[in-house]
Formats: sequence, C-alpha cells, structure tokens
Amino acid sequence: METEKNGNITQVHQNNSTKAKGSVDSYGFEKPDGYESYEEMMTEYLAVLTRRSAKWSKLMKGKVKVENNLKVKRYVRKGVPNEHRAQIWMAASGAQAQMEKNPGYYQSLLGMDQQRDPKLEETVRTDMHRTFPDNVHFRNSSETCLQNVLYNVLLAYGCHNPSVGYCQGMNFIAGYLIIITKNEEKSFWLMDALIGRILPDYYTPAMLGLKTDQEVLGELVRVKVPAVWQAMAQHDVMWTLVVSRWFICLYIDVLPVETVLRIWDCLFYEGSKILFRVALTLIRHHQAELLQATSMPELCERFKLITQGAFTNDCHTFMQEIFKEPGSLSMGTVTKLRETCRGRILAEEVSVSP
Repeated sequence: METEKNGNITQVHQNNSTKAKGSVDSYGFEKPDGYESYEEMMTEYLAVLTRRSAKWSKLMKGKVKVENNLKVKRYVRKGVPNEHRAQIWMAASGAQAQMEKNPGYYQSLLGMDQQRDPKLEETVRTDMHRTFPDNVHFRNSSETCLQNVLYNVLLAYGCHNPSVGYCQGMNFIAGYLIIITKNEEKSFWLMDALIGRILPDYYTPAMLGLKTDQEVLGELVRVKVPAVWQAMAQHDVMWTLVVSRWFICLYIDVLPVETVLRIWDCLFYEGSKILFRVALTLIRHHQAELLQATSMPELCERFKLITQGAFTNDCHTFMQEIFKEPGSLSMGTVTKLRETCRGRILAEEVSVSP
C-alpha cells in the first residue's frame, strides 16, 4: 500500500490481478450471484451519472463550500458523482471546516503512543480482519491493503473521543469513508461529523441514541404503516431485532453499495432523518410480504429479505421512492419523537435497575 505524506491513499481503485478485475466492482467488493442484472441496471444508471456529473461540475466550478438551498438539496437527492463525493460530504457535514480549524490535529493523535489506551488498540486491531473480507483492498494479500489506514483512522478517533472509543460497526463506516475519500485525515473528520453531530449517542457504551431511533422508527411505523406495527406487536418482535444493523451500520452490508452511497449523500447534507425515510420505504413498500409472516422467526427473516432484490438494486429509483413513499417527515417530528422515546427508555432503565 502506498500513502502520500498528506494522507492521500493511492491505488485504491486499482485491482491486483486479472482475476480480480473481473470479479470485483469498482469499489473492490466481490460481485454477488446475480450481478448480471445489477450490471444491466448500472449501464442505464451510468447515463444518469454522466448527466449529473456535468451539472455538478458546473455547480461546483471554483467552489469549495456547499450552499444550503433548494437547488443543491435537489442535486444531492439526485446523487453526487464519485468525483465530487468527498468534497460534498466534507463541506456539507462541516468536516472540512473542522479540519481547517485544526491543522495537524489528526497526525498528533497518531503520535500519542504513550497516552493510548492499550485496550483501545487491542479492540481496534481485533476487528481489522473482520472488516470487508469480500473487498480486495482490505485483504492482507492485497498490494493496496487498507487495513493500516483503517487502523489509523479508528485509533485516532478513539483517542479523539474517549467517551465513545471504539465499538463494532464503526470499522465498516470508516472503511466506506476511506474507499470514497482515499484520504486518512478526511475520513477521520467525516467520522467526527457522523458520530459527534449527525448521529449523537449511537456509539457510546449505552447506545442511547441508537436505542432511541429504533423506538422512533416504531412510532413512525405505527402511524404510517399500522398493519406492520400491529404484526410486530402480535408476534412480540422488538424493533432492535430487525433494524439495529440498519441504523448502526448506516445500511452497509444491508443494501447495495451504490444505494448506500446515495443514502449517505443525503445523510451528510440533510441529517439523520434520511435513515428513517429509508427504513419506512423498505417497510411500507414490502408490507404485503411482511404481513404474510406467521411467527417471530418468519417475520425477522422477511425483514432481511426486503433489503434484497431489484427494488433496492436500482438505487436511482429507490432514492426517488424514499422521498415519496413515506410521505411528509420533518426534522421537527423526529426531534419530538426522540424526546418522547428517550424519556421512555431512561424511565424503563431506572425502573429495572437494582
């Protein structure tokens, strides 16, 4: 693996052999069975990307910041081309501003050898081989192995935010950021934006933010897809059983790569309510299949199945649907539900504590 002094990672998208070129996608992930139909969709989608790229290039010409207006919001919802993704994510999330305010900070975290928590180092190192085993860039045998880069980003973040440290799920998020930005420092500051501002309390030891948002989804389903909410209650299925991975991994390894990246475009620009729009669309669109379940295990299995297939593979159509199918969903509504659900969770924890 080659790393430039400024933290840029070279060769990320270069495959390691003739065999690899035919068996992996443009991000280095192994192509799953049935990939042919996905490639057919991508051929059509590439025409869309080409048009979007030209419009984004015109919009961003000479600019380093992203304005907060309806035009940019519309552009983001229609997809950010890969060549602009790192810049848009950095600008929209506030990560660029934080990086510029703190020059040299990331490198200083990596130099804290004597002040590091040995447990943090051990925990992060343990998860390295578990991170994207189906991606050629994260294998030890790869010339472009990104495990050291991933280790640096996660270790630096654990030192930066000791109240969070490291927990499973963060490795996948950091891995995606590295693949897109090709830059250690930018990946670190995007982690800071996600965990510190966009998804507060998702990755703390108590995971109160994650628990809260799962309950918020339940309340939204109760209003918008009541039949599914009733089925969940009837079969005594807790939301954490079926959607915890959706939220904690931000749909990584749940939905196809291109679809996840389109979701993240909106996540960095619009905030965490996008996670609810995705979940509600999956549930509402597939409510007929979910309602056919006759037991708890069957309902849980159907929740896995609804994330697969043509509907989620066609990222462009899917993203259009998430802004239609769930109906209106304001950040104000989400905030109020979070307050109610958080209070309920805390009250329940107090009542069961010794």
